[in-house]
Amino acid sequence: MCAPVYCHGYPSIDRNIRHTPLLKVLLLDADRSLGRTLEPELDDAELFSAQSLSEGLRMIASGSWDLILLDADFSGAGLEILGRLHEDGGMAPVVLLTSQPTMDLAMEAIRQGAHDVLPKPLPRGRVREILLGVEEIKRLRPLPEPAGKPGEDTIVGASSQMMGVFKSIARAATSDATVLVLGESGTGKEMVARVLHSRSRRTRGPFVAINCAAIPENLLESELFGHEKGAFTGAIGRRIGRFERAHGGTLFLDEIGDMSMALQSKILRAIQEREVERVGGGSPVSIDVRIVAATNRDLAQAVREGRFREDLYYRLAVVTVLLPPLRDRGSDLDLLSMHFFAHYAREHGRPVRAVAEEVFNVLHRHPWPGNVRQLRNAAERAVVMADGETLLPQHLPADILNPPEPAAANGAAPAPTEPPLVTLEEMEKRMIRRALRETSNNVTVAAERLGIHRNTLRRKITDYGIEHG
Repeated sequence: MCAPVYCHGYPSIDRNIRHTPLLKVLLLDADRSLGRTLEPELDDAELFSAQSLSEGLRMIASGSWDLILLDADFSGAGLEILGRLHEDGGMAPVVLLTSQPTMDLAMEAIRQGAHDVLPKPLPRGRVREILLGVEEIKRLRPLPEPAGKPGEDTIVGASSQMMGVFKSIARAATSDATVLVLGESGTGKEMVARVLHSRSRRTRGPFVAINCAAIPENLLESELFGHEKGAFTGAIGRRIGRFERAHGGTLFLDEIGDMSMALQSKILRAIQEREVERVGGGSPVSIDVRIVAATNRDLAQAVREGRFREDLYYRLAVVTVLLPPLRDRGSDLDLLSMHFFAHYAREHGRPVRAVAEEVFNVLHRHPWPGNVRQLRNAAERAVVMADGETLLPQHLPADILNPPEPAAANGAAPAPTEPPLVTLEEMEKRMIRRALRETSNNVTVAAERLGIHRNTLRRKITDYGIEHG
């Protein structure tokens, strides 16, 4: 019969504060006292033990283990069991225990896949170190294969908000309807325009983009409609504008909300008449262009205030796609982060294979005012700065790790103020909650950060009635 399960610490508290289950350790050893000896070494872990070969084999086959402790002399078949586990693959790390350690035994055990070889009696603290390593590995997220082919336009998301965006794109892509894409800066408006183009019947035609806010007003008309030689000082030859260059394809007018009323009138005419007139030209030029416009401004409000033509607004907003800010997309932050990590690891030839869970804790604490564009830049920087196979919080940009304090309304730095006084008990509660939150509710690591013993931390969690996770 299986030996009793040793549940260390305070199981009832652990169930309330851990996101992940306790580590499961299997001990295969005829020595019944070894489990009690191991008890101080097993932080946040459950120990299961077997004393016979048949019982041990059954438990190996029926359980999902995080660590297996195997006596080399277990039923006279320790090394045989180790070899079988190694051949099967995908099993938990196996630590071989022996009361007669020798170089030959250690070398043979390592050859057969042992994670470590420990002498009996066990070195104090060594099993605990191994368990901490196992737990850290469980807290890594393996990097996925990059989504899509290099250079392919891919919008990543699984939130309900993005599902609505995907449906709008799918319905609009197959038509020639004008699309207005709304959203904060950095949310991916140009990416939507490119996907609309690539999924449309115009995919073989050109995709031409212009940022209306980045070009001076006196040059924007020429950029859009082109000009004839001699139309103005410096016009030394004919220039084909963006409307003509996009013939047979898609023209993306980014930041159209920053355009003057005069140019808005000419844009409206080009859309309605499907023709443009070059600056200094005398005859119209026919165009076949699908328009996708975008802005981070509230165009409806601009219409009410007389800053944007109402007729142009309705011409542009045949189909409207509203992109949510990154802060409202929930778990999409994780999906996007892993997508960018994988993409840049491939692009820059970096050896990153996994991401530490703490990286996502840091990312979720950031407000992301620059939205997806800011996240993309942060992910690229992290991948480039990573010095091994695991991406860690310290590889993230400094402004993500330590975001600056918000500036005062007049732009000046806020005057330093002392926080209001609170009781020591309340301060202690706050620090415990913060330590648990920043360590994903790992009691052992949180206790180490707070500089107290884990049992003291568990007692305080109980005394204060802290429930988290």
